[in-house]
Amino acid sequence: MEVLGIEVSPALLQQWVEWLAPDRQPFYLTAKQIASWGLTQDDAEPDRQQRDTYRSYGVDGRLRSVWLDESTFMDLPRKTRAGLIRAQVVHERGSVPTVRAWREVFGPEIRLQADGHRFVWWKSLLRDSAAVVLPRVVSEDLGPSRHREVPESVWASAGSLVPRARELAGTFAGGSGPNCFGTVMAAAGVEGAADTWMQREPFDEWLADRTTRGGRDDVPGTVLVWRDDNRLVQHAAITIGAGWTLHKPSQSWTSPRKIRTAPEVRRSTRTPGWHLTRHTLHP
Repeated sequence: MEVLGIEVSPALLQQWVEWLAPDRQPFYLTAKQIASWGLTQDDAEPDRQQRDTYRSYGVDGRLRSVWLDESTFMDLPRKTRAGLIRAQVVHERGSVPTVRAWREVFGPEIRLQADGHRFVWWKSLLRDSAAVVLPRVVSEDLGPSRHREVPESVWASAGSLVPRARELAGTFAGGSGPNCFGTVMAAAGVEGAADTWMQREPFDEWLADRTTRGGRDDVPGTVLVWRDDNRLVQHAAITIGAGWTLHKPSQSWTSPRKIRTAPEVRRSTRTPGWHLTRHTLHP
């Protein structure tokens, strides 16, 4: 099966099922909501995959969490389930899709899970539909990787500066954590960087040590760096030549290491307050 132009193995697809619909998932609520619905607070920390699935990093830190499995959730009165779902939308938790968007996959029965407008993912929903649901969830806001369009001559000329770019292009990481900074460093040959949640400080140190300010998008080894108004690095990508660029849009398990043109990467990364600079990798 292919997702975003990338081959996905059955084993990885099964991992995606676990990450999209873990056996227990968090519901973020106020203390008053927990008490009124007779629920039990459990402030267990989500793991990296759950953090990205539910976008818990964007949830108000004053909220409490309740962790429920599917049977416990479905045993709640429908009015309580509806309240739980609506609260997740209000509190901006991720993975609360609309019934309308998925009605053609699951039929009208999906409306019965909660309030008729929104629902949450459980493994029972994915049992017979994972091959339809997961590609759509993963590719929701992303363009495909174009690594197969890159000419052999471009890969060959890029080899000395970005020796691992071809190996990384068109792959998904084995979970959440590996990010844009680690992808750039790994493409340039830094051991272990591909599988690391690389922080700003080591990336900036590597950038200062291995690059010179300035560069062009049409040659291999130009590091594109986006910083915010406080000069904090927010995103990075690296060129492989002829206008092609390798980047990983985020640290999420849904985000692949992919090849796009430099203009496509610039457009997709355009964010108010971010400023692009270029750095040339030393031979």
